[in-house]
Amino acid sequence: MPLPPVVPATGGVFAPKKMPPGMPGRDYQPVVVPNGTKCPWKIVDGVKVFHLVVEEFEHEFAPGLKAFCWGYNRQVNGPVLEMVEGDHVRIYVTNRLEAPTTVHWHGFLIPNGMDGVGGLNQKAILKGETYRYEFVMGQHGTLMFHAHHDEMTQMAMGLTGMVVVHPRKPERKIDRDFALVLHEWRLDVGSKRPNPNEMIEFNLLTINGKAFPGTEPLVMKTGQRVRIRLANLSAMDHHPIHIHGLAFHVTETDGGQIPKTAWVPETTVLVAVGQTRTIELEPGIPGDWAMHCHMTHHVMNQMGHGFPNMIGVKKGELDADVRKILPGYMTMGETGMGDMGEMGMPVPHNSLPMVGQRGKHDYITMGGMFTILKVRDKLDSYEDPGWYENPKGTLSIAATDQELKRDGIDPASDPKPVPGAVRGVGV
Repeated sequence: MPLPPVVPATGGVFAPKKMPPGMPGRDYQPVVVPNGTKCPWKIVDGVKVFHLVVEEFEHEFAPGLKAFCWGYNRQVNGPVLEMVEGDHVRIYVTNRLEAPTTVHWHGFLIPNGMDGVGGLNQKAILKGETYRYEFVMGQHGTLMFHAHHDEMTQMAMGLTGMVVVHPRKPERKIDRDFALVLHEWRLDVGSKRPNPNEMIEFNLLTINGKAFPGTEPLVMKTGQRVRIRLANLSAMDHHPIHIHGLAFHVTETDGGQIPKTAWVPETTVLVAVGQTRTIELEPGIPGDWAMHCHMTHHVMNQMGHGFPNMIGVKKGELDADVRKILPGYMTMGETGMGDMGEMGMPVPHNSLPMVGQRGKHDYITMGGMFTILKVRDKLDSYEDPGWYENPKGTLSIAATDQELKRDGIDPASDPKPVPGAVRGVGV
């Protein structure tokens, strides 16, 4: 039986021009997906053909924390689909879930019948069925895909991913191009499946499906032109992504390129729910630089606010008294939670509370949506180069008595504030 004819244009005023398939190395610099994968493709009669399989599988968020998630090609978040402006693409989607599903091509300018909203644009894909999506990419940029049938459940279970569409004629050379999907989950301690009914108390924040210390570093050289693509398919929360030691420009949104005259230097970019933001930078200072969401509870693992506030509590003889009834009891939290991660205390099964990672100098008291940019002057490869060796005189260390005396600093004295103004005039 012959295949039905395909009209790849959208109609209306937007009619993309089909071009020969773009090839890696020749037409574009392939993206790097830390902790993730890319969807393989093949060319059939000039068409790039992809295949996504939707199913449940066990996913590891970080060492010691696993859950049964839903994903594409056994990947959370799904594999990156990489293509080039003008490519004619054909994407098959096979559903192995018990539930029906669809795929929405978020931010795409495509024919209405390919948009993927269940009931509105197409029938839902039932278990065992394979549907075909087909169109010509008439745009370029950082786009996304996700389930659009029972969205609340299916996206919360992990059915999300990124699409990178390279321009046919790039305006500038990019040396390193990273793709990062931001996501949030509610995974109760001891449970093995995310809770899609959660609305506000998300306790697991990930980059490409991993929570720190499970996140891989982004490795780059000083002087390189680096692009970082950020896509936020969290359920409810925006993420202000902050990078230490480096300034960047926001160069693209999910709607397209920003004119260079509108670029503004930043160190933090807000990526709202359903948005992508692309930043570019040229790192000039080598080191291990933190990159993380600046929502403080988004760099913690499986925390909640259902705890009494212990900050400043004077426990006195409480521990000794309670141990008479509960041997091994220990009051915690009176000076904060920073010491909890490295104490090695037993935790409930399949949980990751307060776990960070031992760094070069001390314990890194971070988790969740946190990773590291490893910038070096020289690299033999893009494998993890290990911890940065600080040149002499460039590492913050404890001040010596001689230094304090030289600069007239008495740690025991009370600081003497200077008035911010006298009669309205700064002093």
